[in-house]
Amino acid sequence: MEYDAVDISEIRQMVSHSTEISDFQRKVFLALLDIPMGQTVTYGELARRIGCNSAQAVGQALKRNPFAPMVPCHRVVAANGAIGGYMGKRDGVEIDKKIALLNREMELAQKQVATL
Repeated sequence: MEYDAVDISEIRQMVSHSTEISDFQRKVFLALLDIPMGQTVTYGELARRIGCNSAQAVGQALKRNPFAPMVPCHRVVAANGAIGGYMGKRDGVEIDKKIALLNREMELAQKQVATL
């Protein structure tokens, strides 16, 4: 997936009109689209942004993200700075993929800043 070719407005429309997700998941997934490429937030911070008191509830929604990686749940990490989970897993190839996505986005974000 080429991140610089992603049209966020199209992804927002897809999430907004999906019948496959709950209203809570929709709120979480739309908030994910506000996290800039190359940056991360914690589960707790994302919960606060959507008016939820439970980082665990946010984590459960992220675990069921059918739009990953276009809806970037990989940008959410644990409060202690640990990588957290990805696609319902806490180790293995899923976590390797999360790390690779974050590293790739960091590179792309740095290139964008360098061209400004």
